[in-house]
Amino acid sequence: MKSTIQPVVDAQGPSRDAWRRLVSTYRTEIAIAIAIVVIELAVGLFVPAALSQGNLSNVAQASAPLVIMAFGVLLVIITGGIDLSVGSVFSLSGMITGVAMTHGYGAVTSSVAGLLVGLVFGGINGALVTVVGLAPFVTTLSTYAIAGSLAFIVSDGHSLTINDPNYWMLNAGMLIPGIPNYVLWCGLMLVGIEYCLRKVVAGRWLYAIGSSSSSARVIGIPAHRVRFGAYVLSGLFASFASIVSVSYISNAEATAGSSLMLQAIAAVVIGGASLFGGTGSAVGALLGALMITIIQNGANLIGVNSFWQGTVTGVVILIAVLLDRVTKARR
Repeated sequence: MKSTIQPVVDAQGPSRDAWRRLVSTYRTEIAIAIAIVVIELAVGLFVPAALSQGNLSNVAQASAPLVIMAFGVLLVIITGGIDLSVGSVFSLSGMITGVAMTHGYGAVTSSVAGLLVGLVFGGINGALVTVVGLAPFVTTLSTYAIAGSLAFIVSDGHSLTINDPNYWMLNAGMLIPGIPNYVLWCGLMLVGIEYCLRKVVAGRWLYAIGSSSSSARVIGIPAHRVRFGAYVLSGLFASFASIVSVSYISNAEATAGSSLMLQAIAAVVIGGASLFGGTGSAVGALLGALMITIIQNGANLIGVNSFWQGTVTGVVILIAVLLDRVTKARR
């Protein structure tokens, strides 16, 4: 006689395993998110206004350009490269957009002109690194200087006011009711990039190239084309971050991106990416950018001299790199 006893199935098993995998995959990002909450609560003890809805909304809006730029820098860093030109590309893109508007061109045409700056400089960086074989540091340092100089030349160093009364909608308008556009852009890019990195073949190629470019080429991965694409996207994202910022402040400055290159690299490294390549996530880059913005916002609210912000950013980068090296040594 056959037994009628059926095995007991743990209905929570699959969901519990999925949760464990999620925590394991994003353990660094979870730690950063907890640190962000702790920092914000600590600032709130000294300045209760830091926890107000208005201040939190301002932090999110102010961090959006840095988040977008960090996504592009992330792609390059995962491949083992570096892009030092993004800050100057940011400045030049904003100035080109502003100059186009002052000459009577519409918002769409002017924004496209600004985006073309990123495509051109991203293409130059990618070609020099992959085709000519120059070191990424030397290449992007050169284009950093060129773009930074051109940002002053196109407007003779003067700031440009955006007179289009509707241009602010690119940043703070709402294509989806209840969701400001700056949140929408960051959210769409976060989901798209993270999905590609985790699920799309080209995204996995980025990690393979960063881990070992020579091995990646041996197994048939088009390393040069993938790295070229990473630099192009980095330039494009820097330009998009610029026009989002110009829309936010309704003004274009030749020095607008002077400090953002360091902050973008810091955001990516804080988010768990290695400067040696092969690791990183879009979630981490976003959280890293938020942490930097929250630290700056907290310092301003508490009354810390703004001149110290660069020191804080540099120390945070140093600590993140040291932690990455210690972790690799243990592995």
